[in-house]
Amino acid sequence: MVNPFESGYDLMAMSRAVSILPNLYNRLVPIFPEVPIGQTVVGIEQLNGALNIVRSRPRGAPADKMIADKRALRYLAVPHIPVEDALLPDDYQNIRQFGSENQAETAANIMARKLTKMKNTIDQTREHLRMGALKGIILDADGTTMYNLYNEFGITAKTVDFALDDEDTDVDAKCLDVLDHIETNLKGETMTGVRAFVDLTFFKALISHTKVRQAFLNYQALNQNLASDYRRRFEFGGVIFEVYSATWTDKDATARLAIASGEGHAFPEGTSNTFEEVIAPGNFNEAVNTLGQPYYAKQEARKFDAGLDIWAESNPLPICKRPAVLVKLTK
Repeated sequence: MVNPFESGYDLMAMSRAVSILPNLYNRLVPIFPEVPIGQTVVGIEQLNGALNIVRSRPRGAPADKMIADKRALRYLAVPHIPVEDALLPDDYQNIRQFGSENQAETAANIMARKLTKMKNTIDQTREHLRMGALKGIILDADGTTMYNLYNEFGITAKTVDFALDDEDTDVDAKCLDVLDHIETNLKGETMTGVRAFVDLTFFKALISHTKVRQAFLNYQALNQNLASDYRRRFEFGGVIFEVYSATWTDKDATARLAIASGEGHAFPEGTSNTFEEVIAPGNFNEAVNTLGQPYYAKQEARKFDAGLDIWAESNPLPICKRPAVLVKLTK
């Protein structure tokens, strides 16, 4: 019997197979463009409140000129996200192919499903890291802090209390506070607008507030589509409010909300280099000192051809290079 995965499924082919699978956790993908690097650590320097990634250079090449008033330099290890599975003969022996009455299941179909599940797990983790970068505090899957950009670089986090439980609150003024803080701390960067990801509790309190309710009703009437899901976009006071209700579950089945109840996180949109996701190379001989790829996958035959061990990984670090532009909102 010929192993159907023995030829043609090397690191490159397997990684390509994983990369073309659909990404189901991609709301934050447009915010963080991927930037591949050739190392597993990235240097971050702070200058005038902005964080800049220090690019690597070949040995012997001219170095970057140091800036005299540079305030801080830190090296951050890029997180390593591996997952593994196995394709065993029992996975498809005597198994009917899904949707068929008389076709036996194939190893290729099982492999495709396993790779899809592995990629979905990695994509969930990457989305979790991106949300942490939008907050300025990047958390690991178990809730522990990996990097607090505020503490790392001595930046004061900004919180705006919208006081939505008080009917006299000037919500427009609260939105202006958010806009003014972000614009002040762009430090020469440009933006096209401000968006705030909020949880449903915050959103309900916002649209039901006495000084917002009529604007929300006018917004609904203007769109004239009763079937629309208005949780995805409601602009008020120059801020686009969007409900982001993702929940991630770790290996211990502990559910963790992307955004805590009654809170939100505002950030500038349309920036040129405030957000990026550093991608480090994989933990394979073939990948050493090469530019990182978003996904890697590899397989290895078990002893006596008793199945295949499957390995997939990603090595991403989403970064907000201007943490001072991030604003936490409370209800």
